[in-house]
Amino acid sequence: MTAPASRCPFGAAAADVDLVDAELYGSGDPHAVWAAHRRDSPVRWHRVSERGFWSVTRHADISRVLREHETFSSQQGTLLNLLGAGDPASGSQLAVTDPPRHGEMREPLQRALSIRAIDHYQGDIRELVAELLAPLADGGPFDLAAAMANLPMAVTGTMMAIPRADWPALTHAAIAALAADDPAYQVAGGPAETLRRSHREIFAYFHDVVVARRGNPGDDLIGTLLRMRIDGRGLSDGQIMANCYSLLIGAIVTTPQVVTAAVARLAGTGELDRWAADPGLANTAVEEAVRWASPTNHFMRYVRRDTELAGVPIRAGEPVVVWLGSANRDELVFTDPFHFDIARKPNKHIAFGVGPHYCIGHTIARVTLRIAFAELLGRFTGLEQAAAPVRLRSNIIAGIRELRITGTRRSVPAALLDASG
Repeated sequence: MTAPASRCPFGAAAADVDLVDAELYGSGDPHAVWAAHRRDSPVRWHRVSERGFWSVTRHADISRVLREHETFSSQQGTLLNLLGAGDPASGSQLAVTDPPRHGEMREPLQRALSIRAIDHYQGDIRELVAELLAPLADGGPFDLAAAMANLPMAVTGTMMAIPRADWPALTHAAIAALAADDPAYQVAGGPAETLRRSHREIFAYFHDVVVARRGNPGDDLIGTLLRMRIDGRGLSDGQIMANCYSLLIGAIVTTPQVVTAAVARLAGTGELDRWAADPGLANTAVEEAVRWASPTNHFMRYVRRDTELAGVPIRAGEPVVVWLGSANRDELVFTDPFHFDIARKPNKHIAFGVGPHYCIGHTIARVTLRIAFAELLGRFTGLEQAAAPVRLRSNIIAGIRELRITGTRRSVPAALLDASG
């Protein structure tokens, strides 16, 4: 999500803004609201109808909530669209399972997503990225956001052995599940029906895959789930489907928004060509792009026992929502946090979370992002916005739905591409 280069002005009205309203993220400025909250009330009660939640905006408090699973549990649901309803996948899906069971489920998937395992896919990822970016050479305008929206499925679909013909429909359904308020994805019946329909489509798809592959699991991510054993028993079809959904959603959130947010902020500044010319900036620039985008807006936890956070008493059973984008602009942690610094070091962002639920796909995300930026910046120069970005209406994804850009194909690839192999 873009913001002013060095400052984030805010006013007194920030106290009254509804943090659940998707329109805030589509056309408002959540960073201004979070900045005011960090200053005045970093842990505050936010009412939603007859319910509510504790809203947490400072880096240190958010890190504590995400680390201390004994006090702040994931099992009742981790996203605001399930506030007060509970999560039917509790205890079965990795994202809504607490340690120690979480660790038992995570370990085999972590091996399948290790850097050694991912090395096998890097050539395929590079070819897919190059294919997605190729139309930019025609002179544009080229919708970078639309192209990058296909990137997660190109990677995760390959690692799940999902047929390429099925990628577009799954991508659309996954984004609809995360941005049910956005007019580009909303169906008749509104956000609730959009969410129900997208869930039905995704779970029905993975049900058919799981049933078909029970006898021949294969060596991909779905095969890993099919072979997984917890407490001496294999996972049920429903448990495997829930974890396929979680892996798909996790991939959809991250990589496309990091690329589009970085280009939206830096196009026309000269910083993208500086990045392309200096391979030594590759890692710091990618991490800064992740911090800047903070593509996952929030996580929710439920308090297991009475506690206090930043001096505020919180009772057992109450929900707590942490805002990752706010943590990653915290003035107490980052120097000039509203400046995109491609050489920023140190960079203690928590865009991938922290603690036991640290993003299981962070390695593949980072590899994919390094390749995506190398292909884009290594092969194209003079990137400019052709129109203002259109942001997603979602309190889950901090994202850009449309980013039209122009650029010129380089006659000689930039150093960044050569250095990336």
